[in-house]
Amino acid sequence: MNKPFLTAVCTTGALMFGAAQAADGPSDGSVKIGVLTDMSGVYAAIEGPGSVIAAEMAIEDFGGEVLGKPIELTSADHQEKADVASSIARRWIDRDNVDMIVGMVNSAVGLAVQGLASDKKTITMNTGAGSQELTESQCSKYGIHYVYDTYALPVGTATAMVENGGKKWFFITADYTFGHSLQKSTARVVENLGGEVVGEVNAPLATSDFSSYLLQASSSGADVIALANAGNDTVNSIKQAHEFGIVDRGQKLAGMLVFLSDVKALGLETAQGLQFTTAFYWDRTEESREWSQRFLEKHDEMPTMVDAGVYSSTLAYLKAVEAAGTDEADAVRAELGDMKINDFFVKDGSIEPNGLMPHDMYLVRVKQPSESEGPWDLLEVVSTIPADQAYIATEDSACPLLDE
Repeated sequence: MNKPFLTAVCTTGALMFGAAQAADGPSDGSVKIGVLTDMSGVYAAIEGPGSVIAAEMAIEDFGGEVLGKPIELTSADHQEKADVASSIARRWIDRDNVDMIVGMVNSAVGLAVQGLASDKKTITMNTGAGSQELTESQCSKYGIHYVYDTYALPVGTATAMVENGGKKWFFITADYTFGHSLQKSTARVVENLGGEVVGEVNAPLATSDFSSYLLQASSSGADVIALANAGNDTVNSIKQAHEFGIVDRGQKLAGMLVFLSDVKALGLETAQGLQFTTAFYWDRTEESREWSQRFLEKHDEMPTMVDAGVYSSTLAYLKAVEAAGTDEADAVRAELGDMKINDFFVKDGSIEPNGLMPHDMYLVRVKQPSESEGPWDLLEVVSTIPADQAYIATEDSACPLLDE
């Protein structure tokens, strides 16, 4: 199935696996998974149509059915709006009997949907949003945070840059929950290592012209200009910084959330040398290469860490349903908390009571054009950040559930 057709089908209806297409209206005879993501906006390249393909692959690899029931996949575009996402999630749960919602790139969307779904005892597996509040102040019994969070991202990137002389930091921050959370976590790492924050400026989501923000940052005297944004905002920031010659004049750029799709969009000539922290790189192991090649054949692009996380979380959910012998949320969540997750994305992963799934993270460097041996040979893994260093320890978590 080619990419445009899959996107069109999934955003308007549903795909059935393991059985013929069901009749119109919800069917209680299937297990239903909803991918709620950005299909056309600033984060579409991160977790848009690719995440639907990843979920489809997980369902197919599982066998298309669980407990003798077909597995149904549906998807929708939340348009980066929390109210739109909440409306879709409410309809999916109340009318369509969706059992689990995955995706939710955008922290405002993720927090809103997690809160609504939890009130309705429906599991959410957040793979795209970054705010650590998903498992901290706004944690939920049914909410799982799977791929990365704003606590883990700066542990590798900020540490490396401060230790290499980047003591003074200026932030260009996406002006919503995710950006502010990422700036706060990064500043904590910088200051703990003896650095300082010399300035900051907030930029609206989906900003196209970063010139005024970059000029403020450039004139601040900062050693490092930190981009606490993502997707097209990160790409535009780096491109315009390159055009202004900021790096050539001696300042460094720190992409606090960079995806493989961003590096591809920038090109190695512009992005070379950039370091960032990621949960996944397609060329790290034989397992990751094998799965990523299959994904490439379906999507014409290598997977982002979020695409890989959608596959892994969907497969983990289905295994938990099978082990529980039911798709009832409490039983499935209990199994998810007890099981070990092992696949190409994570080894010996486990989901904590607050919903966090700690796992190793990786500090990577963008290759120079002369180092690349192919169109997707873009990164080098510099170091591994163990899970217990990358994420908040359970005993230090502020999640209210842990006090119960």
